[in-house]
Amino acid sequence: MYEISVEMDFDAAHFLRGYQGKCEALHGHRFKVVTTVKADKPDDIGLAYDFTLLKHHLREVLAKYDHTCLNDAPPFNRINPSSENIASTIFQKLKKRLAGAPVSLASIEVWESPTSRVTYRPD
Repeated sequence: MYEISVEMDFDAAHFLRGYQGKCEALHGHRFKVVTTVKADKPDDIGLAYDFTLLKHHLREVLAKYDHTCLNDAPPFNRINPSSENIASTIFQKLKKRLAGAPVSLASIEVWESPTSRVTYRPD
C-alpha cells in the first residue's frame, strides 16, 4: 500500500456561531490542508499517483474558499466553518473529483495554526 500526500494552504476569515469565546468573533487563518490518497501499486512508470494531478484537484477545491469569509460560502453559510467541518467538506468535494482514479482518498488534515489540526478519515 502506498500513501501519497500533498499540502496546500489558503487564507480565509471565519467565525464560529455559538462558540462562547474569542473564536466567535471574525478572525482569519492561513489554513494548511494535507491530502492523502492510497494506492495498491505503482503504475507502469512507477507512480502510485501523480503529485501534480493531486495538487491540481486540491487547488480546484480550495480556490472557492481562498480569501473569503467562509461563513458566506456554502455549506458554511449553514454549518459552522470549524476545522472539523472544513476537513469533511474538502474530503467530500475531493472524493468526487477523484472518482474513477486509481487511488482512494484516505484523509484530509486541516491545520488552522502551526500547532492545531484536525484529521478527517471516513469510517
